[in-house]
Amino acid sequence: MKLLNRLQFPALAGAMFILIVLSSCEEDLTTIGGDVVGETPFTTDKEVYDVFAYNNNINAVQTNKLSVYQLGVFNDPIYGKTEAQITSQIQLSAANPSFGIYSQSTEDESDTDDVVATIEENETTKEVYLYLPYLTKASSEDTDGDGVIDAYDNDIDADNDNDNDGRTNNEERTAGTDPLDPSSVDADLDGINDVDPKEEIIANNFAVRVELDSIYGDRETSFNVSVKRSTFFLRDFDADANFTEAEEYYSTQEFSPAFTAEELANEEETVSEYQILIPKVDDTSTTDVDESKQNTKLAPGIRIPLDTAFFQNNILDKEGSTELISQANFKEYIRGLHISLTSNGNDIMPLLNLSQANITMTYTYNSVNTNSTTDTSDDEIEIKEKDFVFSFVGTDFSGNAVNTFINENYPPEVLDALNAPEQDAEKIYLKGGAGAYAKIKLFNEENTTELIKEIKENNWIINEANLVFYVDQTASGINSNIKPPRLYLFNTDGNTGIYNIATENSLDNTAFGLYLNYDGFLEESDSGDKYTVRITDYINSIIDENENPTLGLMITPNVGISRALNAQVNGESIELPIAPTISPLGTVLYGSNVSSENSDKKLQLEIFYTKTN
Repeated sequence: MKLLNRLQFPALAGAMFILIVLSSCEEDLTTIGGDVVGETPFTTDKEVYDVFAYNNNINAVQTNKLSVYQLGVFNDPIYGKTEAQITSQIQLSAANPSFGIYSQSTEDESDTDDVVATIEENETTKEVYLYLPYLTKASSEDTDGDGVIDAYDNDIDADNDNDNDGRTNNEERTAGTDPLDPSSVDADLDGINDVDPKEEIIANNFAVRVELDSIYGDRETSFNVSVKRSTFFLRDFDADANFTEAEEYYSTQEFSPAFTAEELANEEETVSEYQILIPKVDDTSTTDVDESKQNTKLAPGIRIPLDTAFFQNNILDKEGSTELISQANFKEYIRGLHISLTSNGNDIMPLLNLSQANITMTYTYNSVNTNSTTDTSDDEIEIKEKDFVFSFVGTDFSGNAVNTFINENYPPEVLDALNAPEQDAEKIYLKGGAGAYAKIKLFNEENTTELIKEIKENNWIINEANLVFYVDQTASGINSNIKPPRLYLFNTDGNTGIYNIATENSLDNTAFGLYLNYDGFLEESDSGDKYTVRITDYINSIIDENENPTLGLMITPNVGISRALNAQVNGESIELPIAPTISPLGTVLYGSNVSSENSDKKLQLEIFYTKTN
């Protein structure tokens, strides 16, 4: 797909050079100001420098404490198949919970106390649902404000009629009916469906269609989600560090089948872009309203029933026990869940937001209705209903969940390149998950100091500096529609991004709205795909400091994710940016040691400069 057009990087040399920067793409020497003063006060030009790039194989990455988790199977046309599974703790919404109204100790003493309302509540599991939300596109827009996002709108005009039911989108938005469903119409706003007069219309009670993000593979295929009890105890803190540091778990960890027990669910699902509707429970005290016709809405995701007997035996029947008295005891007792996804057709891998995931246990209990009298003869036992919610991980990375990856062996050509560290690469191999990344040394390793010194002595003003990465279109499967949308270039000394936030231009805080000067977006064209990364400020800084640290290059789903976690690379433990870990995508780029027929695609450093005479 076509991404954002790259914006012109602002010149750093001041207002007097703006026109020069706009013309800095010209490779030929240009003379400026000759007609004004009769001589050449300054010139602009371009210089190209070799760089040194080499591949690195990531053997394993830390995959607990992530912001997003992969689940399912993704078959990369270059790197092969990856299967992703999730093993996670579950957490009580409140430690030492009381189910129903009273604690278990109060219930146990109900026969001997003097309170009429205290009885054995007989809590019974009604249903339990696991909910795993998909990622949604934060940048989805409704330009015309008609209640239909642009991705699903036939025309950016509030007066168009998407579902051809005779009412415009805007009219349906006002009426609270679904502009994408011809059977949902209430033109006269009388609360009766115009299509089916027997059906009541409740405003805004329908499922809204949402634009999903990061679902890789065939969205039309069905798949089965298996949920098993995990018997592995995920520690929050590292015993080897005297419990002063967080425990680290890696993508190569094996939890299944050795550390799994009974299966709590195995349900067939398909991806839906619509919100999930859950009918509310009717409130018998409001006789004029049937709340069961109203819906609670959840964002699109996987929602499947879990085994009620498991939650009856291990949760409700444990009320008041030491197993539930604290979060620590509960984690030790219940351990957690192991979740896997198996496709029934083509491969599919959704990315999931575990911080918004939960398990909702709905249960019934007995309650005494005194009918507002002190006379016990008219007391009634009523059956009431409540929900208890379990969470997985928090937005503050509390809780523990681990993403494990089972990777198919790479093709020999890829393996050979990844197992040749420090070798000037003909091709750069980049893959997310526990994949591959590259290291880049700007200029030439042998004479870096001399080149930086030469630039300094020439008094160049750097208008723009770029690294252009050309995609190797000859790589098997590279023409797939699934391509990494952006590259992340970072300083390996500290894992900081190569962009200057102070001079950056951002439209919004989204994957495609951040750091537009830096760029790094995929540019597709008939002549070939490429990524251009602007490093103007960075080049100025290394010239000033006369230092040239090694850079790292990775794919990224979001350049704004800058957190780093540990990884195992070529037998060494190092920190790497976390962003590629949450993406299964990969690509192949031309490197710095290409053959003669690909010399026009060679990775080089381009510097556009102004020189005063």
